[in-house]
Amino acid sequence: MTQSQLLALLPILFTSLTVILVISSIAIKRHHQFNATFSVIGLNLALLSCGVSYWVGPQLVTPLLIVDGYAYFYMALVLTTALATATLLHAYMEGYKGHKEEVYLLLSLSALGGLIVVCSRHFASFFIGLELLSVPLYGLIGYLVKERRSLEGSMKYLVLSAVASAFILFGMALIYSQLGTLGFAEIGGRIAGQTGNARTVLLLGGAMLLIGIGFKLSLVPFHMWTPDVYEGAPAPVAAYLATASKVSVFAVLLRYFVEAKAYSYPELLDVLTIIAILSIVVGNILALQQDNIKRLLAYSSIAHFGYLLVAFIAGGPLATESVGVYLLTYVVTTLAAFGVVTLMSSPYGNHDADTLWDYRGLFWRRPYLTAILTTSLLSLAGIPLTAGFIGKFYAVAAGVEERRWLLLAFLVGGSAIGLYYYLRAMVQLYLRAPWVRRYSAPLDWAQGTGGAMVIALMVLMLVLGIFPAPFITLIKAAGLN
Repeated sequence: MTQSQLLALLPILFTSLTVILVISSIAIKRHHQFNATFSVIGLNLALLSCGVSYWVGPQLVTPLLIVDGYAYFYMALVLTTALATATLLHAYMEGYKGHKEEVYLLLSLSALGGLIVVCSRHFASFFIGLELLSVPLYGLIGYLVKERRSLEGSMKYLVLSAVASAFILFGMALIYSQLGTLGFAEIGGRIAGQTGNARTVLLLGGAMLLIGIGFKLSLVPFHMWTPDVYEGAPAPVAAYLATASKVSVFAVLLRYFVEAKAYSYPELLDVLTIIAILSIVVGNILALQQDNIKRLLAYSSIAHFGYLLVAFIAGGPLATESVGVYLLTYVVTTLAAFGVVTLMSSPYGNHDADTLWDYRGLFWRRPYLTAILTTSLLSLAGIPLTAGFIGKFYAVAAGVEERRWLLLAFLVGGSAIGLYYYLRAMVQLYLRAPWVRRYSAPLDWAQGTGGAMVIALMVLMLVLGIFPAPFITLIKAAGLN
């Protein structure tokens, strides 16, 4: 391995070192503050190393991994999400009576898996990274062992994730049996000449891969686990699950489509079109019925990945840029929304403030938290001057450029439905209630790192909505060749 390759791998190496240091620290002495600090320092170093490694240029590290501008952008996004989650976990776990330290170990391991996934150009490395990303989530989702919903969510995710992994593995086996390779580019080069039974087997393998990836992205009809798992998971873990785990899988899916020339198969795009439409319709309609904010955000995420598929399916010159912009705006907005839920829940440890009733009249008690949550909901709805508007604008632009009128019609219709339930949740914040539950953030929440982080996210949402040019330039530079 050359020096350039080692420099290119610095984010992965620093994250691996963080895992080793955190597990060693736990073994020597349990200390919540100490272990949380170790994790944040290690993840910060990994994030900073993305900027350093970028100047090395694209590096092919064995046939399994490629570290280029595209990978650096999504590695930075995954690491930023992991850092935000670690910050929220520190505030959240203060009120927890059991062991707190392992949560940072599991988070660092999962982030390491996400980094490997976004660098993958081979199904072997993709599967290894995907399992390293997913397995720690079983423990994170069920970390509140005395909370029945947390354990239930963990068991559901464990069973269904294992089934999805089995589908992916069997799909890979079928593809390898016909092509003799698992490299993305090599698959694209060999698949065109296949006919007869070989083509049938390849179609079956591709369908199995699509089912497994559809589960990881919670696309309809593979979405049934999402609301229950989000509701049961601790609020910071739900934020991570909704962002980093999905971003890394979507990033590698786009790389596969470009390198394997999958855009040249209209049948595959037709299947994805049906999945996108179902995700938009089902996600928005079921969100209308929710009185639990975590379940509402779960169904909202299903709809948002339906919108994202519009830009993905459109392909063309704008596809990579549109997907990058949408994922960036989605991550910032979702982290801010779940950040408010975390800060409202943190004093209680074993139960989240997750019903809309818990937020009734919040403006009269915590105006700053209300401003952050209001901005997040407006951004999710795609209102101008927020980050979400820029993301949807790019999705629409990609669809218009490639004349995907049917998808655009559902995107616009779904956004109109979404506006209703986002506004319904927002109205609760400003209503005066004769009696409300005593769920509230601690008085000094803004002085802590969790409060500072959600304020920074709100500012970033507004900056992305008003002056997105620097971020768009960055995303263009990180495009796929």
